[in-house]
Amino acid sequence: MPLVVMCGFPASGKSKRAQEVAEFLKTKTKGNVHIVEDHPEGINRNEIYTDSHKERETRGNLKSHVQRLLTKDDIVIVDSMNYIKGFRYELYCVTKSCRTPHCVIYCVTNNVTSKSWNISRDEHLRYSDDLINELINRFECPSPNNRWDKPLITVMQDESLNCEDIATALFEQSAPPPNQSTQSQPLASTNFLYQLDKCTQDVVNAILAAQKTSVPGDHISVPDAKEHLVFTRTLTLAELQRHRRQFITYSKSHPVSDTSKIGNLFVQYLKKTLM
Repeated sequence: MPLVVMCGFPASGKSKRAQEVAEFLKTKTKGNVHIVEDHPEGINRNEIYTDSHKERETRGNLKSHVQRLLTKDDIVIVDSMNYIKGFRYELYCVTKSCRTPHCVIYCVTNNVTSKSWNISRDEHLRYSDDLINELINRFECPSPNNRWDKPLITVMQDESLNCEDIATALFEQSAPPPNQSTQSQPLASTNFLYQLDKCTQDVVNAILAAQKTSVPGDHISVPDAKEHLVFTRTLTLAELQRHRRQFITYSKSHPVSDTSKIGNLFVQYLKKTLM
């Protein structure tokens, strides 16, 4: 089910908005609605955001928590500043791998308001003056031009949250299409990997041997391949091995069922690459 990414300055009302969204979405789904926070109860947020190592660890835990909870039945709301666009992109990739829609809710406040709301908080929830200034300066605003920030729903500090727009974004929009980086790679058999390594190395060896007696224009035949290479220049071992590694990487994610075709496919790959 969909992912809702809250975004905004520290002390911009994100937690209150997240609760509003959760209450609304509970009326729209039969599954659970989870709110995931980056500062669980008992954790001092000043200690997190003044230590870069702890902050990275916290973001990693937050992402892992989202991945565990995001299922076909449950909705996850990420109640965090999410002020780094790179991290918002990581969350977007999570939705691509899960094939589920998502939206970003940007709670807009100005510096003065955020600092005022921060002071009015209980002491254990309050950011220090220096830290809140630093976090506001670090903030990378979401943009509707970025695919990982779309759909972007902006709510000003004095406005009511438009829940219907959120429902439209989550339940009527298509999930972002998966790409190769977010899909599980096909499993190849041990025999396939062995044949892939052996056949490609045989092709490299055959080319290196044939080059010693070839002149430009000669056809180089290689084992287990119907096609041949036209000799135009001497190919170095380093160059051939580089192309071999690239072909192996591609073939691992696109294995062929008939291993007898590997040699011919590698020759075709070389012909296109070396043209």
